[in-house]
This record gives sequence, structure tokens and C-alpha cells, in this order.
Amino acid sequence: MNLRVGLLGGGSWGTTVASIVSRNAPIKIWARDPETVADINDNHRNSKYLPDAVLPEALAATNEIGEAVAGCDVLIMGIPSSNFRSVLEEAKSHLRPWVPVISLTKGLELSTGKRMTEVIEEVLPGHPVGVLTGPNLAREIMAGQAAASVISMEDEIIVKQLQQLFNSGLFRVYTNTDLLGCELGGVLKNIIAIAVGMGDGLGAGDNTRSALITRGLAEITRLGVAMGGQPATFAGLTGMGDMIATCTSPLSRNRHVGVELGKGRHIDEIIDDMLMVAEGVKSAPTVIALAKKFNVSMPIAEDVFEVTKGNRTAVRAFRGLTRQSVGAESEAG
Repeated sequence: MNLRVGLLGGGSWGTTVASIVSRNAPIKIWARDPETVADINDNHRNSKYLPDAVLPEALAATNEIGEAVAGCDVLIMGIPSSNFRSVLEEAKSHLRPWVPVISLTKGLELSTGKRMTEVIEEVLPGHPVGVLTGPNLAREIMAGQAAASVISMEDEIIVKQLQQLFNSGLFRVYTNTDLLGCELGGVLKNIIAIAVGMGDGLGAGDNTRSALITRGLAEITRLGVAMGGQPATFAGLTGMGDMIATCTSPLSRNRHVGVELGKGRHIDEIIDDMLMVAEGVKSAPTVIALAKKFNVSMPIAEDVFEVTKGNRTAVRAFRGLTRQSVGAESEAG
């Protein structure tokens, strides 16, 4: 393709997406850490985040943000939600008008409750925005295993053009114009993955895991639809698909947090030991605020929030969930 691409973020998923895109178009990845940049350029590796993966020789890196952004035709944001706005502001002066900006981040901005595409629209008005999201575990994809993802934008023409940029070999990319629904699915499932992890850490069985995933999917669908998403979106790759992968894989950061909480460890200790960000922990307060705003019952998410804040133990949270009154499956709770 004739498109030139810039990608901001040198973590595991950003590096993986950059590797995929490099098969279709020239791309330069920006990372703040000089050692990561040198490792990518000199050794074709990102030993810090993807120690077992060999990166394409075509993939180049820089620690000068202007070098990655200036002249690019598509900008991809692989930055955690906590730093997303500040990095975008840093890139703003280098970016040409009307360049599409695609988010890889499955989180919400804590101070405003905004989705990442809303942050992009605020910082870069006039730029087409979208997300690449789905059941995508970076290490599996870099190992050559098949995976499917979704590129979502409201503009049908642009989204079909960008589909070709990301679609590559065993990495199949579908399109969806329900931007809000696709983005929310990626955010909300992280909360449920922590709950499932807590159950695994407490020694719960497959029946419990299945019940939590199913009822958790019902919770995020209720909130997503109340906010304007399409019900079918939450039954697809960016909803149920992403939920299954994040709730069951040992590679899932959010599930890992839940497992450790289930073992009785404190949230601060768990986070301090992690190299990468678990977005579910950061998003939990905002998700609960949104549930209250839209008058949606989310008992599983509420328990996760209370446990991550240190107000409730994982054991107590599970006791509460199992003792709740039950009605028809279609009802909340």
C-alpha cells in the first residue's frame, strides 16, 4: 500500500500491530524508552515486552515522536489510557490535517470518563477516528497463531480502506461501523476478566467461570446498549469474542490481576509487580460511574470495583454474588 503509517507506543500490542502493518505498508513505531528503540532497530526484537518474538526487518523505531508522526497517512495509538491524551497532545503539532487516527487502547480516561476516540476527537477535531479491537493476545499473534480482529469507524468508505492495512495472513480483520459498541466491548470486558480471575484464584470451577462470563456479558451489553451501542456488536468479536479470550487465557493481564486478588494479595502489590498495564483496574471507577449515570445494574462490575479499591475481599465478593436473589435470565442481576 502507498500509505505511510506512524504508531505511538512500544508495548506488546503496539509492537505486534506494527509488525502486522509492516507487511502491508511502511511504518515507524515511536517508543519513549531508548533501549526499546535500539532493540527494535538493531536486533529486530522487543525483549522487554515480547521476549520470544522476532520482529520484521522492515519495522523501524524512533524515540523522536515527530519522526514517527510527520508525513504519516495513518496514525495508530498504542498508548495506555492514563497517558493517551498527553502523548496525543505531544503528537498534535506534527500531524497533518485529516489523517485517520486509530486507537488500540481498551480503557477509559479516568478524569473525564471519555473513550479514547472521544479524546482523539477532542484533541484532534476533524480527524477520522477508529479502533482496532477484538480477541487479540499479542504473544499468540506474534507466534503465528490465527486470530480475528475488528477495525471500527463510522465512515464505511474509510474503514474498508483501512481494513486492507491491518488484514494480513492469519490475522483476519473484519469491519464494523458501530464505533461506540466496539470500543466499549473492549473496555468493559476487562472488568469481567478480573472477576473471572478472582474465581480462578479462589479455586472455582468451570461452571462458575462459565456463569461469570455469561452474566458478565449480559452486564456489559446492558450498559453498552444504554449508551448507544448495537446489541449485535456485543455478541461478536469485540464483545463475546474478546470476553472469552480475556477471561480464560493465562496471557490475560486483567485475569492475572483477578487471580492474584483471589489468592489474597493486595491490589497495589499486584500492580507493582506487573510490567504492563491492566486497563480493567484503571477503568473500574469510570465504568461504575457510567452504570449509575445510565441506571444499569452491574453487580459483577461493582464487586470488582470494591475489591480493587480494597473495600471488599475477593472471598466476600464471591459470597455476595452467589447469595444474590435471582429472577428470569433476561433480567438484571
